[in-house]
Amino acid sequence: MQISVIIPTFNRPDILRECLERLINQNFVKSEYEIIVINDGGSADARDVVDEVAKDALVQIKYFYQKNLGQGVARNKGLDNAEGDIVLLINDDILPTSNLLSEHMKFHRQYIKENEAVLGLILMDPRIERTPYVEFMNNGSLIFGKFGGHLTAYEKLSGKKTADFNFFYANLSFKRSFLKDMRFDESFQEYGWEDIEFGYRLTKEKKLVIYYNPKALAYHFHPLEESSLESRMKLIGSSLHILHKKYPELNKYPNFVKRTIFGCISLKPVIAIFDFLRKKGGRSWHYFYYYALSKKYFLQGLRSNKGKV
Repeated sequence: MQISVIIPTFNRPDILRECLERLINQNFVKSEYEIIVINDGGSADARDVVDEVAKDALVQIKYFYQKNLGQGVARNKGLDNAEGDIVLLINDDILPTSNLLSEHMKFHRQYIKENEAVLGLILMDPRIERTPYVEFMNNGSLIFGKFGGHLTAYEKLSGKKTADFNFFYANLSFKRSFLKDMRFDESFQEYGWEDIEFGYRLTKEKKLVIYYNPKALAYHFHPLEESSLESRMKLIGSSLHILHKKYPELNKYPNFVKRTIFGCISLKPVIAIFDFLRKKGGRSWHYFYYYALSKKYFLQGLRSNKGKV
């Protein structure tokens, strides 16, 4: 078998169904790939969806259930049960185009070393309204060409052949043999620092090289509401201490100067000015407003675990 696709899921049966239906209709030999779904403590709806899709599929679909232990634990279960020479990590809200598997496989045939991985492109699903908030979250370079949101930053890969561990996104494939003695750190159970940590560990210990193939395209169906920014950024801040303890050399934890700058940016009067300007017009002021808010909530998350770093 050539490819195992690993999908953690949690209480999103409708989008999981669309993800699976797209996967079973790839322009790839049906007997040469499998799909592994891990229900991370969600409802039985996921099992119902898998059973319904599998009924008419020519592709093998495996289903596993676990207590709600987080995405890292779910992916580890998928890796433990994968049989393909290549493992592809996606999420339940990642919707593949019909050539996703063939494009990943094409690069693996080109880059045959065990430590060579492949990163595909993820774009926001066309059904998602392109609000300023959605644009901010999906672009890490909107402010001064350097700063932005926290979901993806594919614009930074424009014209590049490779990516580093910071681009450990949910459209990434590896040789299974490369991961035989490596697993996600299961102490991360909230925000996805487990991706960055795993990517860095693979780079540091096994010389991971990630090749970027934008033709391995999938769409992200994830409606974003401004109200979610607070909880997201607090989780990023509060869970950062785990990564910092393991790898302080990454400098992910902001030093005193950075924290001071973030504190100034996120002062109430500054946020109020950006809010006033964005309401007066000018799309870019929205980005400054969201950036300031994000730093406010990030610092609150950091302080909630101040004694742990």
